[in-house]
Amino acid sequence: MALIELYSDKILDIAGNAPQPGRLAAPQASARKVSRVCGSLIDVDIVVTDGIISAYGHEVSACALGQTSAAIVAREIVGTPVETFLAVSQQMRDMLKGEGQTPDGKWSDLGYLEAVREYPARHASTLLVFEAVADALKKIDTDQRAAAEI
Repeated sequence: MALIELYSDKILDIAGNAPQPGRLAAPQASARKVSRVCGSLIDVDIVVTDGIISAYGHEVSACALGQTSAAIVAREIVGTPVETFLAVSQQMRDMLKGEGQTPDGKWSDLGYLEAVREYPARHASTLLVFEAVADALKKIDTDQRAAAEI
């Protein structure tokens, strides 16, 4: 597959019509991730209530692949249990490595990114949103554990 074929009409449509949730005014945690390969950048804000992601915001400056994955996450993340999101994140990593299936259900649009598997240099930007959200979720977990010890 030629690199130009990676940017399918569907990927360009999702990226071009991406929701722009903006940043949250009062997040429980925030995280920033930057791809060293291409310079893509994402800042995410998260609120978790009773193990469910209840609010999400982001600012993204990325290529079409990073914008596509961020757009799908922004559209689907609110209402998702933390453990389910982490499982979807792992499923994306496995899919790109060729070791797993595409996500399904409400996350099935992530399957449009399966062709990225053949371009390891593009994996980082595609996974950027997942890495940022995982970092924010770790901060929340750490803060909650520290508060429980007090």
